[in-house]
Amino acid sequence: MKLLRFGERGSERPGLLDRDGVIRDLSEFLPDIQRSTLNKASLDMLEQVKPTSLPSVPGNVRLGPPVADIRHFIAVGLNYIDHAVETDTPIPSEPVIFSKAPSSIVGPNDAIIVNSQAHMLDWEAEIAVVIGEHAFAIPESDALSTVAGYLVCHDVSDRHAQINRGGQWIKGKSAPTFGPLGPWLVTPDEIPDPQNLKIWLSVNGITRQSSSTAKMIFSFSHIISYVSQFMALEPGDVITTGTPHGVGLGMKPPMFLKPGDVIELGADGLGQQKQVVVHR
Repeated sequence: MKLLRFGERGSERPGLLDRDGVIRDLSEFLPDIQRSTLNKASLDMLEQVKPTSLPSVPGNVRLGPPVADIRHFIAVGLNYIDHAVETDTPIPSEPVIFSKAPSSIVGPNDAIIVNSQAHMLDWEAEIAVVIGEHAFAIPESDALSTVAGYLVCHDVSDRHAQINRGGQWIKGKSAPTFGPLGPWLVTPDEIPDPQNLKIWLSVNGITRQSSSTAKMIFSFSHIISYVSQFMALEPGDVITTGTPHGVGLGMKPPMFLKPGDVIELGADGLGQQKQVVVHR
């Protein structure tokens, strides 16, 4: 299934994308796509719903983030060797973990809003997992069983705040609109091998990132298990798993986003996003 949320910001309704690319309204079956509806029982119930029996939704409707009321938005840094090399950073021996504020989350095609202080604004195409079951100290062999689905994440980054302002990376990762998610949440039955997904990003029509999850240092299952050693993961928690090479910081000379730039990104089977950078 491809689950989504549609409508104006703050008033999104639950939906799904059928096999013909038509958005269908799930409101009859769910109040929303959120913590209480991401468990296996709820997803199994939705599998029995015939999409063509649901009301259709106009294709030009705004898409919101596919999951509502996210409490934990966890990120992994430097998870592709070539990205660590391009940023002149040692290859980590354990996953580098930081947080993005949940208030940074927006829909896949919402504008990225920047102010004058974010003058080193960078792009990072990533694939995230959404947790569907309670998981604490879970073994790696069982980690993927906790996944409710996969989605595209744009880990927008203010490199100046991240690098020069001291402390945790959360400072450069958490401004409003710095966490576009979607367009939809794809359930694991449609992603048989998450470690073999192409991922890409372009800026103003020029490809800047093109890679595969096969090049991740730490796998999805390792990351989920690793994070669960330090905190209890709950339904609705998002873990985004790092970006490949091709970020603006790694270019020579570095290149950063500016108002008016158009970013497009996507991944195999997970859809794509499109954003415009707008000055506040």
